[in-house]
Amino acid sequence: MSILALTSNTLVGTPGAGQIEYDGQFFGTDSNASRAQLQRIVRGTAVASTSGTSIDFTSLPAWIKRITIAAFDTSTNGSSIVQFQLGTSGGVVTSGYAGAIQCGTVGQVFSTGFMMTWNTAAGDSRHCVATLINISGNTWVFGVNSAQATQGFSGAGYIALSGTLDRVRLTTVNGTDAFDAGSVNIIYEG
Repeated sequence: MSILALTSNTLVGTPGAGQIEYDGQFFGTDSNASRAQLQRIVRGTAVASTSGTSIDFTSLPAWIKRITIAAFDTSTNGSSIVQFQLGTSGGVVTSGYAGAIQCGTVGQVFSTGFMMTWNTAAGDSRHCVATLINISGNTWVFGVNSAQATQGFSGAGYIALSGTLDRVRLTTVNGTDAFDAGSVNIIYEG
């Protein structure tokens, strides 16, 4: 077995058959000598969710096809539902989300963002892993598994954006409750 070790991120020009290039992106050649581009997985910088009414991850590259959001021990000073919203160069989109989240046999429909959980109280600690997948064009499908206190939640939905996604926001439905604990981060890939 051979092991490939990339020791530099120096651009070597356009890769030819059998070459690999690393400068934030990888290129490989298959057995038919056709070049394929494989995007790397990029982890953002974790943000403490300890203040403010929203947390934004901005300047996301246009080549993203999948985003994973992880939130740990996140809470707010109020009882408004915590949600994820997406945005384009025109700003954060606050309507047009379709889907629902469920806890046991009880569900909640959402339209202003993708819910992390619901049925919240000030100081409730929330944890979640949410995934956004670009299914086609500017349409994104959402899935979430989350927990709050002794309750588990799962949900799914979608939104068709009017342009290329370049930001993800964590906020509350009322937009005024402030975060007071925890951490959130994203991982994205092409």
